[in-house]
Amino acid sequence: MKKITGSIVAIVTPMHNDCSLDRTSLNKLIEWHIQAGTDGIVVVGTTGESPTVDFDEHIELIKFATEIVDGRVAVFAGTGANSTDEAISLTKEAEQIGVDASLQVTPYYNKPSQRGIIEHFSKIADATSLPIILYNVPGRTVADLNNESVKELSRHSNIIGIKDATGDLNRGQWLIKELSNNFKIYSGDDPTAAALMFCGASGNISVTANIFPKTMSLMCRAAMEGNIEEANRLNQLLLPVHKALFMESNPVPVKWLLYKIGLINWGVRSPLSEPSRETKNVLDKMLPLFEEVEAEFVRI
Repeated sequence: MKKITGSIVAIVTPMHNDCSLDRTSLNKLIEWHIQAGTDGIVVVGTTGESPTVDFDEHIELIKFATEIVDGRVAVFAGTGANSTDEAISLTKEAEQIGVDASLQVTPYYNKPSQRGIIEHFSKIADATSLPIILYNVPGRTVADLNNESVKELSRHSNIIGIKDATGDLNRGQWLIKELSNNFKIYSGDDPTAAALMFCGASGNISVTANIFPKTMSLMCRAAMEGNIEEANRLNQLLLPVHKALFMESNPVPVKWLLYKIGLINWGVRSPLSEPSRETKNVLDKMLPLFEEVEAEFVRI
């Protein structure tokens, strides 16, 4: 696996108005991110609407993104599922395609015990040589992966890190303190990402980077280099964006902003829907900031 730190975008899956996959826009987004300084791309994660793409589309998106990136930055494939067998199948396909790592979300809806979660991830790691990054987002999955379970899983040679989207800095700091330097802690929560990187996290797997890739890249770099003043300045610039992007379920707000900017067509798959008028009004207020700090990178 490439050594990857810094700003990693959880990239959206562009869709046409009829919700079919928009490969042209995905190509454009990936090129934009690479030029703007994004260090890695997560394809078909939560922000990529993984629950509503079918198996063949899932594999197609991973393959397409990997071909476009062509080794220039790291590619992480979201290949998690609430069925262990399905997660293994997706991960094996991603390994054949040649991604750098698999992002494995905790099994949602089933509500497994900690032992069940550990067995789930261990079986996936046993079935592939692809490096695995755990993904804990209990606000969506209900299944919370506790720190003791993370420590147990970190002993598996294929499990090399975690995306911690809890926003709980105390938990993140304890993982950084107690796990070896070979196990990477990534923030998965934009509002607290800078603080966790100040404490030693390896980067941020970000929703906001979809809209502000240059600013997020610079913020991550400053935070990891210990330039607290600059990281705080950039983080405070982005705070209203973080808030606006979670007024409704991700990725509805972020896709709406990308649509308004002109980078993608409007399309989200049901049961997601167009944002409310109130949300649109708030998102519109983010456009002047985008024009000020990021617009030059749209013209690729």
